[in-house]
Amino acid sequence: MIAPLDWGLGHATRCIPIIRSFLQKDVDMWLAGEGAQAQLLHTEFPSLPILDLPGYQIKYAKTKRGLLWKIFRQLPKMKKAIARENKWLQQQIDTYHFDLVISDNRYGLHHLIVPCIFITHQLTIQSPAGKWTEKILQKINYRYINRFTTCWIPDVAGQENLAGVLSHPTHRPKIPSQYIGWLSRLKKETNTTTTHHLCVILSGPEPQRSILEQKMLQEISQYNGTATIVRGLPATASIIPSTNMIKVYNHLPAAELEKEMQKAMYIIGRSGYSTIMDIIALGKKAILLPTPGQTEQEYLATYLKKKNIAFTCSSKSFSLTNVLQAAESFPYQIPAMSSANLLTAAIEELLHQLRVVKK
Repeated sequence: MIAPLDWGLGHATRCIPIIRSFLQKDVDMWLAGEGAQAQLLHTEFPSLPILDLPGYQIKYAKTKRGLLWKIFRQLPKMKKAIARENKWLQQQIDTYHFDLVISDNRYGLHHLIVPCIFITHQLTIQSPAGKWTEKILQKINYRYINRFTTCWIPDVAGQENLAGVLSHPTHRPKIPSQYIGWLSRLKKETNTTTTHHLCVILSGPEPQRSILEQKMLQEISQYNGTATIVRGLPATASIIPSTNMIKVYNHLPAAELEKEMQKAMYIIGRSGYSTIMDIIALGKKAILLPTPGQTEQEYLATYLKKKNIAFTCSSKSFSLTNVLQAAESFPYQIPAMSSANLLTAAIEELLHQLRVVKK
């Protein structure tokens, strides 16, 4: 069984290549989640059963200043959700007898007998309150992670990594951990870039997703080229009308999203880690806007801009005309997507270990 966290769609999208790899090995798969994440996984894998697993349902603030306090106030709620999902897992294992559980950042999905893998790229959690709080957060983070069997890190070892100190801390959890490469549901094909075409990928939790959507619609309405906007709302029925120049979609399955992103001269979106991995997979130039107050995205934006992997700017200062002019002269150095074999090797090793235990 594999279950992604419900903070935006990124945790679900990066599980897609993992699910595909297991299916290629003829493994019987169960999925778990609810809402938009479950809808996305059902769209990609309509034949796979999905168990109803409530999310953490964390609410975000409208402003950067209010985010830290709002998250802090919800910590007791998160702790209860983690305990609740652990109890839920015990019941599901008793019913379905799973041989393996894979949790993407869901801290409660561990078991005393069944092997449980925890997926995260955030071994170091950035804090706006300073280094001393980062040490405390890491201790809490590791206390939960160490309840699992193994930790999979969706990045590569060494200097050519994408997540910097987030995935390369001074020390890792006590349990076995390994880098499984960058995870993307997309695959680079022949370059089909259309001049002056933009692809806007909206993502992340509310209300920040909607705030960015309104800003993008306003900016792109004045743009002379063509654009595709993907709203990141797979479970939403309401639509925004398209025009001859601007196509708007609530959601696109991986194959169609891949085509739209391939056409783009620039991809514009949040600096969420899953979005970054998708952009790298396609070798596209990106303009990234970190979610205000989300320290992980702010760190990634700064880190990737410093490495010339992506151009970044704040949502507050975003002007489409200005960022396109700046991106034209930005010295992009996009790394090649060459780490897929790491995931394959990790899965093959895992399946071998499970067979040995069963014997």
